[in-house]
Amino acid sequence: MKNINIDVKNVLATVSMDNINSFEAKADDALRMLHDGTGAGNDFLGWVNLPSTTDDALVDDIIKTANDMRANCEVVVAIGIGGSYLGAKAVIEALSDSFAAYKQDNGTTVLFAGQNIGEDYLYELTSYLKNKKYGIVVISKSGTTTEPAIAFRMLKEQLEAQIGKTEAAKRIVAITDAKRGALRQLATEEGYKTYVIADNVGGRFSVLTPVGLLPIAVAGFDIRKLVEGARKMEKATAQGVEDNMAMLYAKTRNALYAAGKKIEILVNYNPKLHYFAEWWKQLYGESEGKDHKGIFPAAVDNSTDLHSMGQWIQDGERTIFETVISVINQRHKAVIPTDEANLDGLNYIASRRVDEVNKMAELGTRIAHVDGGVPNIHITVDSLCEECLGELIYFFEKACGISGYILGVNPFNQPGVEAYKKNMFALLAKPGYEKETEAIRSRLS
Repeated sequence: MKNINIDVKNVLATVSMDNINSFEAKADDALRMLHDGTGAGNDFLGWVNLPSTTDDALVDDIIKTANDMRANCEVVVAIGIGGSYLGAKAVIEALSDSFAAYKQDNGTTVLFAGQNIGEDYLYELTSYLKNKKYGIVVISKSGTTTEPAIAFRMLKEQLEAQIGKTEAAKRIVAITDAKRGALRQLATEEGYKTYVIADNVGGRFSVLTPVGLLPIAVAGFDIRKLVEGARKMEKATAQGVEDNMAMLYAKTRNALYAAGKKIEILVNYNPKLHYFAEWWKQLYGESEGKDHKGIFPAAVDNSTDLHSMGQWIQDGERTIFETVISVINQRHKAVIPTDEANLDGLNYIASRRVDEVNKMAELGTRIAHVDGGVPNIHITVDSLCEECLGELIYFFEKACGISGYILGVNPFNQPGVEAYKKNMFALLAKPGYEKETEAIRSRLS
């Protein structure tokens, strides 16, 4: 039985089921291309059967490495950018105690670096790590991507200064290319424990590889259950059958896009899902934003953002639709107390669970937005557990591949990402970019 379900009835005032099903043939073709590798970007389809082909021995080895790091480190810094950090961050935040950072018995804390070039961020991180027992998981296929390379250089130097080069090598794990690149060379020379980033799995689809699994395991969560959840969803979405929810989501998104709905807002009512939405935004934005096409992915955290973005969503330009994620079961129970004075007027909800109020806020908002002309796709998740998150991750990945092919783009490349890098290298006068440096400086003069 799946822990994830989808309901599209609240889009039918905008697009009919006939509209949605008009994309059936394209969705069937997309699913076939994903599985037989005949579509664009077919050299990056290793994620499609990844859950079912993940070796149990690899998972066991990752868990052993994670346990070794937990035994020897108060803090582990995962260094990466884009898909090399967002998947792990999404799962860890979804599963963690919201106030774990303030508790003394939290075990090993996982922090992230290399996802920005913030000078204050790196200074404050290195200051925090002084006199801390820390380790590093560095994630980079090449080892030369600017943001993580800067962070690794700084944190590696500090770790070696604090405990010596030999001991530091025991606390550094590199997740990188099997044979090539600067990080692979360094890892071999220094004797770091390593895991491989497979050539056929792109960064935004890599959370179920060691890229995501190791930091998640270091944080103390059960990656076996995460992979098992993904396996269930892989099986459930493998065939072009009527109840293939990944196909339904992909078809519905494309029907709404064809009807002029150019922006999709992923909505959650659980603050633990904030970074899951950030992962989703990269997955869909980088996969579909090609050839001047693609739905713009946005996200809100409700009910918080109802007090900031709520007005625009309710009454702004009608170019949007929402995909709402509802978490059915909460991890804990909190009840609203009775107050004799009742100055806040809340006694009418006294003795009720906080989650009941939250769910009524969600239902009331969904009704209001649909009445206001905002189509709603509704996805329900049984709970925020490892298995459910594994299912949800694979569901969105599979739907993304199908949706991109329906749209007519290559969902697995990202040519537009390179433009800023070329300009940055030229502005910094990187060796080999002399002509570009001269050209860009002439533009700025």
